[in-house]
Amino acid sequence: MRTLFLPFALSLLLGCEKKTLSTEVDLIQKAQRIHLNALTLDTHDDINLTHFTAETNYAQDTDTQVNLPKMERGGLDVAWFVVYTSQGELDAEGYKKAAVNAQSKFEGIHRLVDTYAPMKMGLATSVSEVDSLRKLGKKIAMIGVENAYPLGENLSEIKRYFDLGARYMSLAHNGHNQFSDSNTGEFDATALHNGISELGKKVIDSMNYYGIMVDISHPSKEAIRQTIHRSKAPVIASHSGVRALSDHPRNLDDEQLDWVKANGGVVQAVALALFVNKTKQEKHQEALEAVYRKTAKQLGMEYLTSTQQRKLSEEDQAAYELQWEKLTLEALPQIEQIKKTHPPVNVSDFVDHIDYIKNKIGSDHIGISSDFDGGGGIDGWKDASETFNVTLEMVKRGYSEEEIYQIWSGNLLRVLKDVETIAEQLQQRTE
Repeated sequence: MRTLFLPFALSLLLGCEKKTLSTEVDLIQKAQRIHLNALTLDTHDDINLTHFTAETNYAQDTDTQVNLPKMERGGLDVAWFVVYTSQGELDAEGYKKAAVNAQSKFEGIHRLVDTYAPMKMGLATSVSEVDSLRKLGKKIAMIGVENAYPLGENLSEIKRYFDLGARYMSLAHNGHNQFSDSNTGEFDATALHNGISELGKKVIDSMNYYGIMVDISHPSKEAIRQTIHRSKAPVIASHSGVRALSDHPRNLDDEQLDWVKANGGVVQAVALALFVNKTKQEKHQEALEAVYRKTAKQLGMEYLTSTQQRKLSEEDQAAYELQWEKLTLEALPQIEQIKKTHPPVNVSDFVDHIDYIKNKIGSDHIGISSDFDGGGGIDGWKDASETFNVTLEMVKRGYSEEEIYQIWSGNLLRVLKDVETIAEQLQQRTE
């Protein structure tokens, strides 16, 4: 057996009592076997175009949470790279700027698979292509679009996005747009369409027609209800948690989970700490920020929260990251102490969401996402190199081999196949 996950296994064993050693060894060996045989798939990985150049790209071990070396070390097979665009003004200038951003990210992903790492990674646009690339021993890239805003009002762009490889798209992100209300309306008690607009309905119809999965992770509850009612195909929540476990508007409540089940869709549980355990994360983050602010002051630099950092331009974000590395290195001893007094959200907390979804709507409707490089990452699954730890936690909880295969990729690919089939049927009717 390959020793891909040995460092974690050894660290676990060193803390075991002798009488439990053989049990722990058996668990780790079982989890390693399952993990290596599974097709592990993460539906949400953000990208920064500074890491999609000839000089710096994902074929190298960049400082990003996802890249090819980290995927290889952690046994992550499929990464859905996200064409994300922040919400801007609903006018021609805003649409144009957003379209340029989206196009540049599509092109960056294509450069990765076509130019920088063609022997190690390929782009899959169908379930059959996923199978083919896996047989070739390649890592697999897939493309999701977070926020349909860059379409403007030109619905012919949907076909072009499909041709570029997009296989899921959310109607909205943080902020209402021309197609849909956003979950952010819960913060400010606003709504633009009371769900989805007439144009949004047409977008859903077109996505069904071409074979792009509809992502419900960011729209408002009413928009999600209307979207599921409108869609002729199963939907996905590409990166959402359970609201009963962490009360955040981005998470799905029990009623929404039931909608997804009835629709035949899948919820990709997300490893973003605030969505996993809001209370635990806020206490941990409050303690961390106190240390960071104190250290930043000592270093004579400005401290920015993660929310403030995301509002920076990509160039300014890259510059701040250099300062951030210096700050975190200086604060490391204090941070280690905080982990003892205010523990961070961890893999066990994350798998609680998988448990909940399984118990509420069944194991056929669960998947996994990280939101790496977009705010995601928890203790034990901080980047793609630690992907095995998720499988190990499921094995510890008694998940069967078949269930783990389903959860890692089987359910998502089943939905994608359904979407492909429905698209073929819709296209045949118009011939």
